[in-house]
Amino acid sequence: MGRDVIIFDTTLRDGEQAPGNSMTAEDKLRLARQLDTLGVDVIEAGFPSASESDRRGVRAIAEAVRRPVIAALARCHDRDIDLAGEAVRPAARPRVHVFIATSDLHLQCKLRLSRDQCLERAREAVQRARRYTDDVEFSAEDATRTDLEFLCRVVEAAVAAGATTINLPDTVGYALPVEYAAMFRAVRERVPSADRVVLSAHCHDDLGLAVANSLAAIEAGAGQVECTINGSGRARCCRT
Repeated sequence: MGRDVIIFDTTLRDGEQAPGNSMTAEDKLRLARQLDTLGVDVIEAGFPSASESDRRGVRAIAEAVRRPVIAALARCHDRDIDLAGEAVRPAARPRVHVFIATSDLHLQCKLRLSRDQCLERAREAVQRARRYTDDVEFSAEDATRTDLEFLCRVVEAAVAAGATTINLPDTVGYALPVEYAAMFRAVRERVPSADRVVLSAHCHDDLGLAVANSLAAIEAGAGQVECTINGSGRARCCRT
């Protein structure tokens, strides 16, 4: 028997990172209304800490677009989370989406954090986001290049802290479908609490495999797919 898959559209956030795709707050609101008409389940309206314009855009969408979940992205920093939480507060169905890199390469070379520090930041970020909404998504950036045992520890910590959706992105777009599916299966098997949350796929298309990877993730148990209109953004995956 088939099952429903949540469509999470991030055209207004990740999609506008493509050259020429930058949008004003007014542009974002117009497109959000069209995404609502299309029946998108979750609209990631923006990254409020990026700019005042993005904050205004996210809040305007939260106030005006009532049916879908309205999400805002935040790094695992207090200021980011507070700005995101305030921006989506007016939404009928608000979501705060927090993320932190989990691969050793990103931890060592980009964030200068240890694994234990990463775990603590993930826990604290989810807990802080829960002050604004019960709907909190956690993303393990660069999940496909993360040590699997550590990835499972991070997922377990995020779920225990209150995350309701766990996103496992192929940030660099180099995973093969069999590898991506295996990661989802391993997380489901090794993290007992994983069955309490929605697992989400977020793929980039550097090798032209984003759609195949997204379908493989669904087959392996993912209940949400993150995508953009016409695959816009960082060589994004499925088309809304």
